[in-house]
Amino acid sequence: MDLIADILLAAGALGAGFYCFVLGRRLNRFNNLEKGVGGAVAVLSSQVDDLTKTLEAAQKTAAESAETLNDTTQRATEMARRLELQMASLHDVPDTPVAETATPAPQEVGEPIFTRRSVGARQ
Repeated sequence: MDLIADILLAAGALGAGFYCFVLGRRLNRFNNLEKGVGGAVAVLSSQVDDLTKTLEAAQKTAAESAETLNDTTQRATEMARRLELQMASLHDVPDTPVAETATPAPQEVGEPIFTRRSVGARQ
């Protein structure tokens, strides 16, 4: 009976050893950096790093754009206030144009407005 128990024990040990050998090979293929899941994890890790850098750059650019937009909005608000003041000051100006209210200077009837001179007369 001891002999049968030793044979079964040896067979179980050999089966467990073969099972460990097969699992070890599968684990090596699983963790292979070129073909297995390990390679995929390494590629995904590098892509996450690249995306993190890109996201940080985009956040920095967005912050700068928001600051520029805020400054532009403040300047536009100030200009709108100035334009409102100018429009309000235009209400004080009379409705009639200046040319209608001003009286033209009297001209003498016999005097011409423009005169001609000959070229020889300048000497």
